[in-house]
Amino acid sequence: MKKQGTLIFFCGKMGSGKSTKAIELAKEYNAILLSEDEWLSAIYPEEIKVFADYLKYSSRLKLLLKKHVQNLLNYGITVVMDYPGNTRNQRAWFKEIFSEYDIPHKLYYLEVSDKLCLKQIDRRKKINPSRADFDTEEVFHQVNSYFQPPIEEEGFNIQIVKGENI
Repeated sequence: MKKQGTLIFFCGKMGSGKSTKAIELAKEYNAILLSEDEWLSAIYPEEIKVFADYLKYSSRLKLLLKKHVQNLLNYGITVVMDYPGNTRNQRAWFKEIFSEYDIPHKLYYLEVSDKLCLKQIDRRKKINPSRADFDTEEVFHQVNSYFQPPIEEEGFNIQIVKGENI
């Protein structure tokens, strides 16, 4: 039987360092990196103006990716998904991907203070000014009002990364 790849995905508040960790792990595992931000900006460059737009177009993208990601994993390729798993519903989508074929997985939970997240968001705006309209403290609080840390009962292989160790 052919060895499967591992699905790696993330949970962490906006600005916690999920994208940075995704890039790091993709290099470490010599894996395919799929970034939601990159896909959304390429496919829907003008459509995402507010958080509701993000939710709409993100759900469309997920419909396209599930089978593609499963195929990569079943060919033995590890896939790092820079997509949020910040709510139980978001994590359920990842579970659909790996559970159908009993694919190995790791959920990295980045446990970071709001203060550090906001500092990192501010830094990100300076590096990437095109994100300035979306990367605000108001959006941070709106997005994180939905945040649900993972719990053991969800059945994930959770790797916790705390604070400044990101």
